[in-house]
Amino acid sequence: MLSLNLPVFDAKINVRNGKNVIFDTIRRRYVALTPEEWVRQHFVHFLIAYKGYPSSLLANEVMIKLNGMNRRCDTVLYRRDLSARMIVEYKAPDVEISQTVFEQISRYNIALKVDYLIVSNGLEHYCCRMDYSRQSYSFLHDIPDYQDL
Repeated sequence: MLSLNLPVFDAKINVRNGKNVIFDTIRRRYVALTPEEWVRQHFVHFLIAYKGYPSSLLANEVMIKLNGMNRRCDTVLYRRDLSARMIVEYKAPDVEISQTVFEQISRYNIALKVDYLIVSNGLEHYCCRMDYSRQSYSFLHDIPDYQDL
């Protein structure tokens, strides 16, 4: 798979039914190894190993209801009271991070009202902090450490 702008880790990759699968430490099972999943597994590892995010507060493929339709957030970070704190949206490395991607994650945030939104294609990462009192957001220079949230 493609080298990413994220730390390398010891990914558990196998072949099942003739297809590559990768072990998802959050879901605790093997999932199809797509380019987007490659980014997700690297980014989750980065959050846990380098940014101090508790794996017990992260969830992958979180179903939400939006305008009567089921949607799926790629990764959600929860607070200890299990309210959502951050949404992370992943794209394959060949997908440009565009306004459309931010509109997608912003729609998900209508349902969850989190403090942080992150978008990554494994090569570029963008993080913004929401300010609901001013109805605005600001982009951060880096992904914050968990202790700084």
